[in-house]
Amino acid sequence: MESQTVEHISECFIKPSHFPQDWKQTIHLTPIDLGCLSLDYIQKGLLFNKSPLLSIQAFLDRLKHSLSVTLSHFYPLSGRLATKITRDPQSYVVYIDCINSPGAKFVHAKVNLRVSDILSPTYVPCIVEHFFDHYKAVNHDGHSLSLLTLQVTELTDGVFIGCSQNHSVVDGSSFWQFVNTLSEVFQDDKILGSDQEETLNIISRSPNQERWFPDGCGPLCSLPFTHHDQFISRYEAPELTKRIFHFSVAALARNKAKANALCKDRGITISSLQALSALIWRCVTRIRMLPKDHIIKCFTTVNIRSKLKPPLPPNYYGNCSQAAGKVTTAGELLENDLGWAAAQLTEAIAKLDDNAARETLAKWLQNPSFYRTRRSVNPDMIIFGSSPRFNMYGNEFGLGKAVAVLSGHDNKFDGKGTLYPGRQGGGSIDVELCLCSNSMSALEKDDEFLDALNFS
Repeated sequence: MESQTVEHISECFIKPSHFPQDWKQTIHLTPIDLGCLSLDYIQKGLLFNKSPLLSIQAFLDRLKHSLSVTLSHFYPLSGRLATKITRDPQSYVVYIDCINSPGAKFVHAKVNLRVSDILSPTYVPCIVEHFFDHYKAVNHDGHSLSLLTLQVTELTDGVFIGCSQNHSVVDGSSFWQFVNTLSEVFQDDKILGSDQEETLNIISRSPNQERWFPDGCGPLCSLPFTHHDQFISRYEAPELTKRIFHFSVAALARNKAKANALCKDRGITISSLQALSALIWRCVTRIRMLPKDHIIKCFTTVNIRSKLKPPLPPNYYGNCSQAAGKVTTAGELLENDLGWAAAQLTEAIAKLDDNAARETLAKWLQNPSFYRTRRSVNPDMIIFGSSPRFNMYGNEFGLGKAVAVLSGHDNKFDGKGTLYPGRQGGGSIDVELCLCSNSMSALEKDDEFLDALNFS
């Protein structure tokens, strides 16, 4: 299967069908947006079975039309990044140019594989990485590359819709809001056939395009550089093994109950997600066989829209998340129990309030730093991204419910965990783990991990 290649049939650029009355030709990036410039694009996609009666050309035409209408609400995704540099006074400002762009990119591709070829293997096939555009691109490349690409890859009996969005323009919440709206537009003839003004009032959740800037930072957030080579870095990924683990509702409930029982004297209530994160953190640390005094970290990405005062609306469009977690030693983590680990993560997230978020941003303004994808083998960290709360399986595009959610090549490193809702629903969770091959083999034999995974 790995000898198969993805053949690109065609590509084009799609512009918004129209612009809202209050649209802006220039949108300035916030400190949180700017901090992502050296990260990779967000690449997530949906795999569907294909009916023999499906007319692929009719499907592609409708999807292009739907994309054009959806972009009228999410028009920044049709733009490009741009930089304005001045010397006196020195200023380096990166922003979204919403007008000088060919639009979002649309790719039609084919591969001679079946859906079962993607889902049957234990590990995620490497061919999936080529179901997305922007392979190995970083967000700063959005100066010349599209900020959004929709790639439709035909399988012999399936369709994969891969979406790549620039992470300096969106976070996970905004990413899936766009996909949810695209699916809504695709399925609703009324929206597709409405005039410009009506369309603005029909979609169920319009994005709020007013970028939020913290105190002490105006809409022109200047970086202390003269060239992007001073803060953009690129790395080659090591050989990684990627596997999606399916945790049932029953397995999560049992693990949560265990963590809470161990925390009964701590006055802390542990969620299913934090109990699962703690379990994975402990098990991966154990199989890595690190020295007791080795410093280790576990972080998760937290949506801070509701944590700010006043809170931002849930449909705030852009990046509005920060990392929260725990730093300790391998010895301390493994000498304590699951409840201790879960309590550390729960307390770290609880501490990420309005004051903490603003303090982090104030420090950033004093000394700007940039998130970087950790592609070197450095076994000291677990980072969880995405969220099982995002609406992924509600996107149908006339093809029925997706059979899987998959991600691309980018933002992967040894110790990355990507969280998805389980396809069976009900609160089940899927976790895509990326580990070096030796660590993955050891994890698959770890008694604590298998006991939690296989409970039903």
